[in-house]
Amino acid sequence: MFINLQQFISQHITKRERSFFIKDIEENHDKLSSAIQNKSVLVIGGAGTIGSSFIRAVLKFNPSSLYVVDINENGLTELTRDLRSSTDFKVPDAYKTYPINFSDKVFKKIFKNEGPFDIVANFAAHKHVRSEKDHYSIEAMIDNNAFKAKSLLDLLSTNPPEKFFCVSTDKATNPVNVMGATKKLMEEVIMSYANTLPITTARFANVAFSNGSLLYGYLERMLKRQPLSCPSDVKRFFVSPEESGQICMLACMLGESGDIFFPKLKESQMENFKDITDKFIESQGYSIDLCSSEAEAKEKGLLLGDNNTSYPVYYFKTNTSGEKLFEEFYAEKDLVNLEAFKSLGVIKNSVKKSKSEINEMIQALQELMDSDNISKAKIVNLISEFIPDFMHVETGVSLDEKM
Repeated sequence: MFINLQQFISQHITKRERSFFIKDIEENHDKLSSAIQNKSVLVIGGAGTIGSSFIRAVLKFNPSSLYVVDINENGLTELTRDLRSSTDFKVPDAYKTYPINFSDKVFKKIFKNEGPFDIVANFAAHKHVRSEKDHYSIEAMIDNNAFKAKSLLDLLSTNPPEKFFCVSTDKATNPVNVMGATKKLMEEVIMSYANTLPITTARFANVAFSNGSLLYGYLERMLKRQPLSCPSDVKRFFVSPEESGQICMLACMLGESGDIFFPKLKESQMENFKDITDKFIESQGYSIDLCSSEAEAKEKGLLLGDNNTSYPVYYFKTNTSGEKLFEEFYAEKDLVNLEAFKSLGVIKNSVKKSKSEINEMIQALQELMDSDNISKAKIVNLISEFIPDFMHVETGVSLDEKM
């Protein structure tokens, strides 16, 4: 099986031949060059889809050094192979990757001894709605998305960079799932430092075929001759992997401290997962063998061979906890600037809590997580006290119960 993903994404998902953000990049080329050229860059979580795309976008402006930290050792290996094999940028002589957690003691040694870093970007986060299962999984999300973000900012405060970026998600807007709520907590945490550190973030659409995404899973399913399955009633905004890195680069380099960036996509640009799935199956030379259940789809998957002309797929109405049928990038109360960039909007009133309020919030969450009397419901209720817009959707069904 071979598919030109870039071509498929541009033809059938984003439906644009050029990057949505190319005009803003071109018009701000000199500013971007001034912010990046000959600067030292540290990227945390750089082996993932968005982090690695950010790296590719930044390398086109010739930084002097690049340090990449990620817990995914295999991902770092592939990142290096990809960067070394590319021809549209130069990898700095000072290029190093470290398969470590940014909360480890050794990371602090790297920061102290290999810095100072002019640009720091953090992409290390729990990003899946499916990560919400029970209080164990939620504790891990809160620790990674909020607690560790604060610890990183405390470390950065000892030797502040010129630019700091921390990735967010559209699901932080009026969140209905715990992942989105923890990313909203992250936003509150980092923005409480916006008066002392140059901080920006970005909320954006689904990244087509990003690592671990539903669409990326289709590649794995077909390689293993397994059936495909997806919700029939979920629409999403999409950007390409390249565009995801460009959003973050523009936000990091051009934003004012406290800014939250988002793409100015129109509702008409949303795509239904079912329609994308139909096109994907057809692009592989198959017709769609529509199944009425997971069991039927799996049975037909067992019969897949080299001569099959149809492919089994099961569509279902979404019924999992924390699933939102639509996407939104900002809330009614947000102060939004839609004029500064052609392709990006900017939320300007994101700083809402003081550091003392953040410390109280983190202490309360930590005390609950350290207690014996803990449950998913209690964590959700406590988060709701800090994030009033958090309206959790609980159905009792997890995405891990789906194919």
